[in-house]
Amino acid sequence: MKKILVVIAILISGNLMAQKGYKLNDISELYKKAPKGVETRWVSAENMNAEKGKGGMSNKGAKGDAYLLLPPNKTTVIFDQKGPGIITKIWSANVMYWNTYARRNVIMNIYWDDEEKPAVSVPFVEFFGNALGIYRPFESELFANPEGRSHNSFVPMPYRKAARIEMVNETDEMIHFYYKINFLKVPKHDDDMLYFHAYWHRDLNTTLGEDFEILPKVEGSGRYIGTHIGVIGNEVYKGTWFGEGEVKIYLDGDNKYATLVGTGTEDYIGSGWEQGTFHNRIQGCLVADKEHDLHSFYRYHTIDPVYFHEDCRVTIQQIGNTVKSKMLEIRKKGQEIYPLWSFIEPDGLEASKRYLDMENPPALDSDEFPSGRPTTWYRSDDFSAVAYFYLDKPSSNLPSLQHQEIRNAKMKERVFSVTK
Repeated sequence: MKKILVVIAILISGNLMAQKGYKLNDISELYKKAPKGVETRWVSAENMNAEKGKGGMSNKGAKGDAYLLLPPNKTTVIFDQKGPGIITKIWSANVMYWNTYARRNVIMNIYWDDEEKPAVSVPFVEFFGNALGIYRPFESELFANPEGRSHNSFVPMPYRKAARIEMVNETDEMIHFYYKINFLKVPKHDDDMLYFHAYWHRDLNTTLGEDFEILPKVEGSGRYIGTHIGVIGNEVYKGTWFGEGEVKIYLDGDNKYATLVGTGTEDYIGSGWEQGTFHNRIQGCLVADKEHDLHSFYRYHTIDPVYFHEDCRVTIQQIGNTVKSKMLEIRKKGQEIYPLWSFIEPDGLEASKRYLDMENPPALDSDEFPSGRPTTWYRSDDFSAVAYFYLDKPSSNLPSLQHQEIRNAKMKERVFSVTK
C-alpha cells in the first residue's frame, strides 16, 4: 500500500510540474528536448514578423534586406509579438560607430503586455553598456561589445501577453539599422515571472551633500539587477579622485539609512585603490581616463541577488578624495568645499581617520585642519546611469526619459572631442 501511495504522489507531482509555465533554465541543459509548446524565432529585417518558413524571401533566398532605415525624427517598430514569450538576445551592429550626435538621440522603448508606458526607455547605445556613449570592447554576463563595434544583450526578457520594441530616431539623419532579436514562443509563464525594466537618468551637476540616484524609488516586488554608470568629472576638481562615494541600496521601507551599504566606488565594482580598465563577468571599468576625468563602470547582481518586496532605491554618494593643499586651490576657484573626514598620523604605524565637526568645521586654512594626508569631501560632478531591474508589473512609477537638451549637454565638448 505504501508503494502505491508513493507512485501516486510521484504521478501527481509530475502532472503539477507539467502544468507549470516555462522557465528560462529549461534551456540551460543542452541535451534536453524543447519543452512542450516552445518554438524558436528570430526577428530581423529579413523576417520582421518572425513567421515560420518566411525568412529571407526578399531576394529569392539571397541576402536582400540586411537592415532597416530609421527615418529622421520618426518612430519605427522593430518587434511586435502577441502571446507569451521571452526575448533571449538582442543584437545590433554599430554602423560607422554611430555618429556621436546619434548616441543619446536614438532611443529604444520596450513595452510589455500592451502597456502604454514603456518598461525600458533608454538611449540605445547606453542600454548596451556603452556609458557616456563611449565604445570599448568588452564582454560581461549581460552585455557585450565585441571589437567595440556592436551591441549585444543577453538579458532574458519574458512577457505574458505581448511585447513591442520601438526605435525612436530623434536625429535629422537617416540611420541604417542592422538588428536581430532572438525569442521563444512559450505556452505560459509561472506566477513568479517578473518583467524586465531599465531606467536611464543624468544629473549634470549633482548637489553637494546629496547622493546621485542610480535607481529612484521604484514600487513593487522585484529584483535589482545592476547598473552601468558614466561620470564626467567637474573640471574645477582636475587632478583629484572622484570615487570615494558608497553605493547604498534602500529596501522595503528604508528611510534615512539604507540596509545595504558599500565602502566606496571602486570597491562596489570589485576593485580597490582607485580603478583602471577591466571587464569581468559581473563587474568592470571600461573607461578610466584621468586626463579628461571620464569614467565608465558597471556592476551586476546576478550571482549575489538583491531582492525587494515593496520598494527599492539605489544611490551613490558624491564624495571625492584629495589633500588639503589641493582643496585650498579648488576653493580659490570659487568652488564650495565641504570636507568630511581626514586621515591623521597617530603615534602608531597605522593611519587613522578623524571625523570633522560638520556643524563647526575647522577652517580649511587653519593649523587645526590636518594636512599631508588625504581628505574626503562632497563633490558636484556629472553623473549618468542606466539601472536594470525586474518588477512584478509591466510598467513602473519612474519618470519618463529626460529631454535631449539634458542628455546632450556638454557631451561634444567633454566627451566626443577627446575620445571615440
